[in-house]
Amino acid sequence: MDAVQKANSGHPGLPMGMADVATVLWSDFLRFNPSNPDWFNRDRFVLSGGHGSMLLYSLLHLYGYDLSLDDLKNFRQMGSKTPGHPEVEMTPGVETTTGPLGQGLANAVGMAIAETHLAAKFKTNPGIIDHFTYVMAGDGDLQEGISHEACSLAGHLKLSKLILLYDSNDITIDGKTELSFTEDVNKRFVAYGWDVMEIDGHDYGQIHKAIEHAKAEQEKPSIIICKTIIGYGSPNKAGTSGVHGSPLGNEELLLTKQKLALPVDHPFYVPEAIEAMKEVNQKKGEKLENDWLKKLSQCKTNSEDQYNKLLELIDGNISAAQMDIPFFMAEGSMATRKSSGKILEYLTNGFENLIGGSADLTPSNNTMTSNHTAYSSSNPSGNYIYYGVREHAMGSIMNGIALHGGLIPYGGTFFVFSDYMRPAIRMAALMGLQVIYVFTHDSIGLGEDGPTHQPVEHLSSLRAMPNVQVLRPMDANETVVAWKQALEYQNGPSCLVLTRQNLPIMEMDKFPVQGARRGGYVLAEDAGFDRIIIASGSEVELALAAKETLNEKGIKVRVVSMLSTELFDQQEKTYRADVLPENITNRLAIEAGATQSWYKYVGLKGQIIGMDRFGASAPEEQLFEKFGITAEHIVSCLS
Repeated sequence: MDAVQKANSGHPGLPMGMADVATVLWSDFLRFNPSNPDWFNRDRFVLSGGHGSMLLYSLLHLYGYDLSLDDLKNFRQMGSKTPGHPEVEMTPGVETTTGPLGQGLANAVGMAIAETHLAAKFKTNPGIIDHFTYVMAGDGDLQEGISHEACSLAGHLKLSKLILLYDSNDITIDGKTELSFTEDVNKRFVAYGWDVMEIDGHDYGQIHKAIEHAKAEQEKPSIIICKTIIGYGSPNKAGTSGVHGSPLGNEELLLTKQKLALPVDHPFYVPEAIEAMKEVNQKKGEKLENDWLKKLSQCKTNSEDQYNKLLELIDGNISAAQMDIPFFMAEGSMATRKSSGKILEYLTNGFENLIGGSADLTPSNNTMTSNHTAYSSSNPSGNYIYYGVREHAMGSIMNGIALHGGLIPYGGTFFVFSDYMRPAIRMAALMGLQVIYVFTHDSIGLGEDGPTHQPVEHLSSLRAMPNVQVLRPMDANETVVAWKQALEYQNGPSCLVLTRQNLPIMEMDKFPVQGARRGGYVLAEDAGFDRIIIASGSEVELALAAKETLNEKGIKVRVVSMLSTELFDQQEKTYRADVLPENITNRLAIEAGATQSWYKYVGLKGQIIGMDRFGASAPEEQLFEKFGITAEHIVSCLS
């Protein structure tokens, strides 16, 4: 209450309403080590309703984490460790960045999947991976569509070590939930295949008994519907929307403290007995981790190979052998989605840090290999997840897998459906998570499915998002480079944008690998060139064809392949100037997508051939011709 009041900003309702539930969970059940927030076998606690961040910050402070009372006093201030919504890596003990409702709930599903998968992988060493995932979510989380996708899949997968504490207080910002939300949540989750309990969220005995029951459940994830009063303790605002997102106000704060028998003249008050519990919790946490380290030592004694494998997964290291992806012979042509599938065949042969999946487009995305088995409740060691038609949940579940640690998730869908995943992609970028998206059918080149399935604005849109690496390879060998870059880039997500149509494979003696790894590079050029063509993906083939025709006209050209604008922009200025010399202003960029992201490369005097309109339903050759994505159009522009 005091932190929100001091900041004159924030949400006191959830922290006050769920304080009883949190107290029982953290005191009696949650396994953690405040001295080492990253202890690998800790229980995960996710506050999906991130607006209630002061509950989490209070818990972290009171239970002995490195979060001081001064940090709480700086709630929502510039540079503080207590931002308005929890942010991973900023605050010790925060497991995921939450804010957009439902994201944290889906992240928790991913964490639970990672736990079951790693536990099965190391089942010969019981207790090495053995923890629960708890997620606290409210009415807003359960109204968001992503909660339906994620919870449906969790029930199907029987994630019994996932426990959802539902803050059912019947209030949202607009007022009573009955204005828009009258579904029977109990029956909804029964239909999903969850174990469902309903309790008084202010009765310590009921809370304890429910969590105990949920932990004992071995066939289903559990939801505990905690009937609570938002702003519990406030004489005049409890149970109203007025306490959801605004400070209590000085007068109500005083009345609330009087009602709760707290000293009214002692802001940020912590009783001595609770202050003393910090050291107790720190010692308890150190013992839990030390007991685990003994099991880890026994694992090393039992099997040094298993021990080393576990440490490699925990450290997130990728071996040099895994990165040594073979290149392709220049024989015929191949769609980059297919070459990606062949690369995955290599990557998944004996390497266990990748866990794949697709949103019901496995045959089209080429994301499953002969080295995969399906992850399921009966086969949790399986390394391929059938997400179903659930792109949004897939994206956020992959975030949860990455946050858990020990695995690198990748998932596939059509590029146009990245729209459904966009909130999850943004959260991966914000958190700096290594998540890999295999986006196929990258342009009007997919043909007859028409404009509903033809991505146009998507490349520019994702390039505009900070910390995202977008890679659109021109052929099979650039696809090798794209996968290498995605595996090396550990500080954010990577988008592999791949074709449905076949593309010729560049001969290796003409393919500058190191240039490709820098994002943009000179692929072909004439001595004394005075024009530059820049292209990505399937349009590089058109640029090379146009160069031949222009040469016949006596026009000398340089062709630049732009695998990734993000990688290219990271290069030193001298390299970028070598590739795109400032004195050559006659430039043309071509890409079967929106033109927006190309202006900084062509300059005021340059030209762009692209798609600033929606496509149409027709064979791919006719579409490229209709919309001027052709070598002939390039020639006419540069002649």
